[in-house]
Amino acid sequence: MSIEALRKRYAAPSQGDPHVTAQTPPTPPFRDPQLPFAKRIDDLLQRLTLDEKISFLHQFAPAVGRLGIEAFRTGQEALHGVAWMGPATVFPQAVGLGATWNTDLVRRIGEAVSKEARAMHAQDDRVGLNVWSPTVNLLRHPLWGRNEEGYSEDPKLTSAIAVAYTRGLRGDHPTYWRTAPVLKHWLAHNNETDRATSSSSVRPRVLHEYDLRAFREAVEAGAVAGVMPAYNLVNGRPNHVSPYLREHLRTWTDEDLLVCSDAGAPSNLVDLEHYYDTHEEATAAALIAGVDSFTDHGTDGSQIIARVKKAHADGLLTEADIDTAVRRQLSVRFRLGEFDPLYDPHAGLKDFDTPAHRALAQEAAEQAIVLLKNDGLLPLAPDTRIAVVGLLADECKLDWYSGTLIHRSTPLEGLYERFGAERVEFAEGVDRVLLKTSAGTFLHVPAAADAVDEVRGAEGALDPALLAGRTDLPPLTTDATGTEFALIDWGEGILTLRAPDGRYLSVADDGYVRASADQPGGWVVQETFRLEPHDNGHLLRHVGTGRHVSVAADGVKVADGNPEPEAKPDVWELIVTERGEDAVTQVTERADVVLVVAGNDPHINGRETEDRTTLRLPAHQERILRAARVTNPNTVLALVSAYPYAVATAALPAVLWTAHGGQAAGTALARVLSGDVSPAGRLPQTWYEDDADLPDLFDYDVIGGRQTYLYFEGTPLFPFGHGLSYASFSYADLSVRVDDAAAHVSFTVTNTGDITADEVAQLYTRAVEPTVTRPRRELLAHRRITLAPGAKADLSFEVPLTAFDFWDVARGGWRREPGPYDVLVGASSEDIRLRTTVTLDGEPDAPRPVLRHGLNAVDFDEQSGVAIVDRTKAAGDAVTPATGRNAELIYRDCDFGDGIAEVTVSVAGDGVLELSLDGGALLAVLAPDETTASDDPYAYTTLDADVVAEGVHDVHIRLRGPLRLAHVGFSG
Repeated sequence: MSIEALRKRYAAPSQGDPHVTAQTPPTPPFRDPQLPFAKRIDDLLQRLTLDEKISFLHQFAPAVGRLGIEAFRTGQEALHGVAWMGPATVFPQAVGLGATWNTDLVRRIGEAVSKEARAMHAQDDRVGLNVWSPTVNLLRHPLWGRNEEGYSEDPKLTSAIAVAYTRGLRGDHPTYWRTAPVLKHWLAHNNETDRATSSSSVRPRVLHEYDLRAFREAVEAGAVAGVMPAYNLVNGRPNHVSPYLREHLRTWTDEDLLVCSDAGAPSNLVDLEHYYDTHEEATAAALIAGVDSFTDHGTDGSQIIARVKKAHADGLLTEADIDTAVRRQLSVRFRLGEFDPLYDPHAGLKDFDTPAHRALAQEAAEQAIVLLKNDGLLPLAPDTRIAVVGLLADECKLDWYSGTLIHRSTPLEGLYERFGAERVEFAEGVDRVLLKTSAGTFLHVPAAADAVDEVRGAEGALDPALLAGRTDLPPLTTDATGTEFALIDWGEGILTLRAPDGRYLSVADDGYVRASADQPGGWVVQETFRLEPHDNGHLLRHVGTGRHVSVAADGVKVADGNPEPEAKPDVWELIVTERGEDAVTQVTERADVVLVVAGNDPHINGRETEDRTTLRLPAHQERILRAARVTNPNTVLALVSAYPYAVATAALPAVLWTAHGGQAAGTALARVLSGDVSPAGRLPQTWYEDDADLPDLFDYDVIGGRQTYLYFEGTPLFPFGHGLSYASFSYADLSVRVDDAAAHVSFTVTNTGDITADEVAQLYTRAVEPTVTRPRRELLAHRRITLAPGAKADLSFEVPLTAFDFWDVARGGWRREPGPYDVLVGASSEDIRLRTTVTLDGEPDAPRPVLRHGLNAVDFDEQSGVAIVDRTKAAGDAVTPATGRNAELIYRDCDFGDGIAEVTVSVAGDGVLELSLDGGALLAVLAPDETTASDDPYAYTTLDADVVAEGVHDVHIRLRGPLRLAHVGFSG
């Protein structure tokens, strides 16, 4: 039935209807589907009491029974499938979706995820429809622990994939949304280390040209319901009170955008960041800045409600401020069809784990695989004898934002299926060990068959959610023979221990060690340990609690805060019964080809709350790879990882990479290795050759730090956009036509190979004669196409001329420089096949009119040792030495006209400012004296000095000491 028919059928009866009795209550306007949402929200707002509206500000908004309004929860994780709510279709990690470079595919995945969310919501209202996905933080630094959650280091690719995913999540109905996507995490968030207290120093050019772009294009596309601020501070100010929400985000659309806080972040404003003295002040500031839903204290809204009420009573908030936030929440709820159940076209969806969704998960896993190197060894012939080795060879890993697998396929299982079990041999390559106590006994896993059987599902599979943290299984003990464990070394001193039945050693809340986990996981991973050399053996430290493992009379446990004598840490002798390399050598010498499957566990050494420390593969995995290669030179490396690695590939004939590929990962890899599918994934970020190529994790200046493919001047291991195919492609007939609004680019791509395959054509540009630092090359557009042998595709792109603009700090706005621009077409950022140069009109460079406006301190052209900080708690930026000692700033081409006689500076704190022109002698030295210096970082004072200068000069400023500089003025 159409929406129009439903409206007629269920419309409120008119007052002239003879069937309407005097007792029939009139339909309130907020229930009238024929009225615009805005009028309905107006009506509902005036019906709600102040207390009811305040209660809506917490993530878990309660029901309002007197109005028939149900409870509502903001937030449902859905990064690559519905997460945390049990079984669901699991698609590749977000970085893997980015590697597909396929917006149509990602849109279809978004559709599938939103349909499953609707189907699950119909069965369990804990499954929310306001989904906190996708993550559009740019993958600026590959050591960021949450690399797996983003799409790309490039803002154009990130926004293209994000737009596709959010359109799929939103659905195509013009009125009612299938789900309401919220983008994460606003803004400049790329470090887990000190993530709630560190400040990202983001200069204006980086802010506008880089960090804001991925958010902006997704919001402007019209399928985004809101954003979630990040934990970190930007330029000294917490994201949850950022003026950018008002100054930028809300100017990009006329829709009401819902801003949902990250979990616990409202309290962080006081408890961790000490930005405000009281929670009432902090809550009021966040609400006024634009936060509409407070995710804090779990399901308990009482503390947030109390804070808002007191802030209102103290005059820090008005009821209008509260109404504004509630209006944005209600806007989302109306769009989701909550108040129109009979009209909502998505209400009856039952699409869950359908054959189409399973096929889509496999298609996505196949398209995400990137062939990094191939000397002709791939694809493999059907009769190839394969040795499969490595820690991830028989694993289908999930991450923190995964759903529970309904189906799964490991690389080993995929190869068994494709090549036959008789042609595939397997060796995990882990060390097999016994752990012996100083008393001569061995660590032992007692039998627990009955207890485990209790949690087996219908198909006999263990439910990891039930196994992890169990206390009904017997704890480990010691005996005369012991249990042989698989010791899995994940690098950086982190290891897991697995019992022969496949269960991992884990520590439950009672402190006892049990073999009880199907996989490492959880917010605090309880399955990881460290072996610490001690005397002639080792202490075994449990990472989750930070305590040592000891043997007590009632079982093996971790020491408590005041251990009894029997609970003192034991010294363990590690006895290796089989080296992983030896097991690998045995199977690889019999094989035609060796497949080494290496990479990471997404819960260990790089994840939310934990950054990586190196690009290197763990040493144990490097040893396995070396052992395989020495025994059999036909060794293929398949990296299955959430982030890039620096690996030596010169001696390897073939290398592939895929993110953790969800439920169909193994099948997809086998189909690519066999040639059933030609790989066409492309790297969504630069793979660097060495740790020395990386900037500091906290250096957010991608321009000054020469970061990402946009500015990196070294030689990468593999460049952005790189990926090989089993086919070959030629490019020809490049044509560029420029009109007043756009550059129209066209070219042809031909499959010159002998198989049907995908190609990802990439369009870049480069300013040839820039007056400021511009990208070495910058992605303008891309398209993934499928071509049969000999087939040709005519591709065309309409690139708005604004894509050639940069943020001009001298003018405080976008500007396009007139002059030549290279137009580059190819198969990666470095594999350029066609190029031409066009000359564009624009606004010519001009000196800064500093006599008119002076210099905002943050609008520098170059800097050394500078941190950008908050000018006030409400708005504005200032600069200060990052270490509190020395910093230098350069402002190019400042026009002093016929001459100046005085300089004035607005500064706060203590220190010295030195000013010179063109790097010459000092013209002025200014410092607060005892009467103007203050410990208050926001207590600015104006200092002045006599100077004489005329014409155009570069202004050099040096700051010594913890001095904040907000503005520099000049007068004649």
